[in-house]
Amino acid sequence: MTKATVAAIITPDDDRRDTILLTKRSVSPFQGHWCLPGGHIDDYETAEEAVVREVREETGLFLASPVFLHYFNELFPEYHFHAVALAFYGKGIGSIELMPNEVEEIAWFPLDEALALPLAFNHLQIIRTYYSKILCS
Repeated sequence: MTKATVAAIITPDDDRRDTILLTKRSVSPFQGHWCLPGGHIDDYETAEEAVVREVREETGLFLASPVFLHYFNELFPEYHFHAVALAFYGKGIGSIELMPNEVEEIAWFPLDEALALPLAFNHLQIIRTYYSKILCS
């Protein structure tokens, strides 16, 4: 069954929208790959609530006023994974806190560096869409 997930492009502040936060996965699928914070939407939870919760759980940050970016199909038969990812962006507030049960590393990256990393799921497409729709408009 198709799942609904969320992903967050987090920036340190409104003046540095070309710097984003990535986490390195410590779980399968895509263990060891970098990704945007995010995860599954729980029962009876809105997408906005889910993205705020997932960001808090994975990074310790509060995602202030998430803005919807776009939806993305994530089809990975080799992992038996099919989801529709709802991507949001916004500013992270607070201090980063590593959550080792899901994440082995957290770091800020300039967009050009982030695009060159081994990224999980369809996060390369999400980051490219953010770049073209938000930073180039």
